[in-house]
Amino acid sequence: MEKILVLDFGGQYNQLIARRVRELSVFAEIIPYNKITPAEIKAAGYKGVIFTGGPNSVYDESSPHYPAEILDAGVPVLGICYGCQLIAYMGGGEICSAVGISEYGKTGLTVKESPLFDGVPETGICWMSHTDYVKTPPAGFEIIAFTDNCPCAALCNKEKKIYGVQFHPEVTHTQYGRKMIENFVMNICSCAGDWTTDDFIETSVNKYREELAGKKVLCALSGGVDSSVAAVLLHKAIGSNLICVFVDHGLLRKNEGDMVERVMKEEMGLNLIRINAEDRFLSKLAGVTKPEEKRKIIGAEFIRVFEDVAKDIGKVDVLVQGTIYPDVIESGKGDAAVIKSHHNVGGLPDVIRFEKIVEPLRDLFKDEVRAAGRKLGIPEDLVSRQPFPGPGLAIRVIGEITKEKLDILRESDAIFREEIANAGLTGEINQYFTVLTNCRTVGVMGDAGTYGYTLALRAVTTDDFMTADWSRVPFDVLASASNRITNEVRSIGRVVYDITAKPPATVEWE
Repeated sequence: MEKILVLDFGGQYNQLIARRVRELSVFAEIIPYNKITPAEIKAAGYKGVIFTGGPNSVYDESSPHYPAEILDAGVPVLGICYGCQLIAYMGGGEICSAVGISEYGKTGLTVKESPLFDGVPETGICWMSHTDYVKTPPAGFEIIAFTDNCPCAALCNKEKKIYGVQFHPEVTHTQYGRKMIENFVMNICSCAGDWTTDDFIETSVNKYREELAGKKVLCALSGGVDSSVAAVLLHKAIGSNLICVFVDHGLLRKNEGDMVERVMKEEMGLNLIRINAEDRFLSKLAGVTKPEEKRKIIGAEFIRVFEDVAKDIGKVDVLVQGTIYPDVIESGKGDAAVIKSHHNVGGLPDVIRFEKIVEPLRDLFKDEVRAAGRKLGIPEDLVSRQPFPGPGLAIRVIGEITKEKLDILRESDAIFREEIANAGLTGEINQYFTVLTNCRTVGVMGDAGTYGYTLALRAVTTDDFMTADWSRVPFDVLASASNRITNEVRSIGRVVYDITAKPPATVEWE
């Protein structure tokens, strides 16, 4: 199997780079820069290497560096941002700090003729995020792109197939960025593009069949797409040794628990135990208003539930979770900053009774998870479900959580989803839901005044959930949803629509 190595220098987009490569049907493997040598790269048969970005300066003694022998190993290399500067530094070029003219965000780009830019217009927009830049390329390298403030926005040694770009071609904001990655992977590295989701499934099944042989495995089935795909994948690998525990924490959407149980137990044939733990979770969450505290309480209680189940079913060796990449990056793994913690990320508490956690989907993005689910035969109505956070509706109720508030949110959410479906927009919007704010507002119904909650509608479009834009839902659809919610759901006095992108906001409110 042909492979591209993504050599990680601490950049926040390392997995996104790998995803762009996998979109070309080429397998991408991420390895930290200090875990593999140039000789091992060559011996492993990688078709090419991509250096990721990173937050450091190449001149900082504590910054990550790499042996210059990689430039003479005969393997094509593409350096991105810090990776570009590192290539120049290793080759003897000059790196300078762009004092006063640092570039961040969308920037005009001019490219020259080059195999990397084949089919790319001469001028366009790229996504910059740097302070340092390459002032003088190494001997044998030429400048192949520039911006108004960056004289060397890209460089190359065509003979050695070594390329570097100061900008980020992997993000959607860079015009023709995917084309540039395609040029590197398919043309410069001469990849055929024959890796598929079937390969991921086959590799994973074989891996876990061997790794978990003879072990009793407990799967944390939240009912979302991610954990459902993880469960079916492991079921395919180890069969009856997998016990799926579906914790209905009372924080699910309307009728969701029954649907999950029916599909996973009756249709997919999984060994499923449903735990109805609404009272237990709501008791722990009583009076809690801070979002991070909510998440941590829910995460801890999930673990406690699994421990209790383990006592009933005997010794359990392994815990399986449906962690995917956006969960990992937002929880601050590696060098990334913590945005919000996820209950299924972070390792086991000291008192846990499982040997380890297995997270078979932690390198996949949502669309890749869905594709795997379809290949595994999971019904489309479950595979295509709206993304749903592990903490459930707890982080869509702002402030203290009560059973009454959850019921209000469930009804409003069902109405909004129904109106989106009636308008034929389900395939155009990637995620949509309602948020019950902690703000009350004066209103009037009939001849009486009201003082009800303000409900927010949220809908976003995205292809990776790392960034997202608010969806331009037609006004008549929003009006219909608002009218139905204020008439059919008690205690809602006002409906507003969230028009904030990610960043600066996250998709969820908490």
